[in-house]
Amino acid sequence: MMKVIRNDKRPIWQQLLDQAIHNITSGIWAPGELLIPSRELAHQIGVSRSTIQIVYEELLSRGYTVTSRRGGTRVSKWNQITESTKEIIANGPLPPSLPLLDSAVDQLQDWFRGKEHGEADIDFSPHEPYLDGHFQKNWRQSFLHASAAMDLSNWAYGNPYGLTPLREQIQRYLSLERGIHIQTNQILLTSGAQHSIDLIAQSLLSDGDTVSVEDPGFPASWMAMNYRRMNVVPVPVDAHGLVVDRIHPQSKLIFATPSHQCAVGVVMSEPRRQQLLHKAVQEQFWIIEDDYDSEFRYRGDPLPTLFSQASNNTLYLMSFSKMIAPGIRISAIVGSARAIAQLARVQELTYRHLPIMDQLTLTHFIKNGHFMRHMRRVRNVYRRRHEAMTKAIMASGLGERFTLSGVETGLHMLLEAEESYDEETVTKLALQQGIRVYPLGPYCLESKRKGWVLGFAKVDEASIEQGIHRLAELIL
Repeated sequence: MMKVIRNDKRPIWQQLLDQAIHNITSGIWAPGELLIPSRELAHQIGVSRSTIQIVYEELLSRGYTVTSRRGGTRVSKWNQITESTKEIIANGPLPPSLPLLDSAVDQLQDWFRGKEHGEADIDFSPHEPYLDGHFQKNWRQSFLHASAAMDLSNWAYGNPYGLTPLREQIQRYLSLERGIHIQTNQILLTSGAQHSIDLIAQSLLSDGDTVSVEDPGFPASWMAMNYRRMNVVPVPVDAHGLVVDRIHPQSKLIFATPSHQCAVGVVMSEPRRQQLLHKAVQEQFWIIEDDYDSEFRYRGDPLPTLFSQASNNTLYLMSFSKMIAPGIRISAIVGSARAIAQLARVQELTYRHLPIMDQLTLTHFIKNGHFMRHMRRVRNVYRRRHEAMTKAIMASGLGERFTLSGVETGLHMLLEAEESYDEETVTKLALQQGIRVYPLGPYCLESKRKGWVLGFAKVDEASIEQGIHRLAELIL
């Protein structure tokens, strides 16, 4: 019997509806059973007929009952949930086994955080830039301004290319600072380098295409391509950068970091650049040029880009996550109008567009000069820390025992050991001493090169000197 509970805060019709649903789903009211007419049930319970009519209408609309002129309202015929069914529901379907995904994520975590877990007093992370209170204050100001200035039209579905005012700011910046002169329809915004690479794989490649990547190199590049079922082929790196002669002849795409090789740190020589560009034009393959930290150069101006010399074959990547903060998940792909249009179509289908508030905030941050002031400030910080790192390595004796490379540009350098060296053991011992260093191994596909990729962006000068000398005491 259904009843009204007077101290229940739910409306009466909701109480009765919940009871009716319970009676049906638990089998108290069997499938096909005729419900009591609304007038009679209202009289039994002591409520108005209109309340019962609401309950019956809800049951009908949700499919718990069926009705006909002659047959009245009856309980629907449906499969009752048995105890065995409940157990299956509790467990749910098992996710499929995805060995490629599991392997890639494990490798990515080893590269990004290191295999060894534990707190470190000094962390030579090559992944994170320097941040300070100035940035926090200016970003908050831009966020508040963007919030106040936006109107209702901003909350509609956006352009898959990205917010036009932000792309205009990027267009201006690239023209002034990198010598890249393009139109806004040659810029597509993404949420980071990995998103950019994945989008390129979906848009410009087919399953099984051969992709050549630097070895050692950027692990996320080959992991993303491998997960998209590309045939990933390593290409060795020497003192002059990517060895172009070793590129696989069937390659459809080459991933390169010519301005500051990830992770060896060398700058691709001009003869190699010309060789790569000529080969790309002749054999019609794509080049992904990841310019991830070329802004931070300690000897002269940033080098010319590959894109500026072969724009139809090159997809240029830039990332505000690297230049400003990882939490700013905004990057850009720059390419020919035709290639970017293809990427935008896939973006519209799969991701739609980036969050609007992030784009509006970054637009204000650049337009009002905060970005360039931030870049000038951090360049000075990095220059001091870069000098402190190189001096500490040489003064400690590590520079005599190991080979130091990658010191011209960027936020990390490589301290390279002989191939027989046990880098993993030293990495573990260093962490036990409160020093986190990043071995070269996770950056390698087939390469046997050994050493440590040492970042200095987040470590102050005193800690750099202390950490390098403690590392030297450990391994010399």
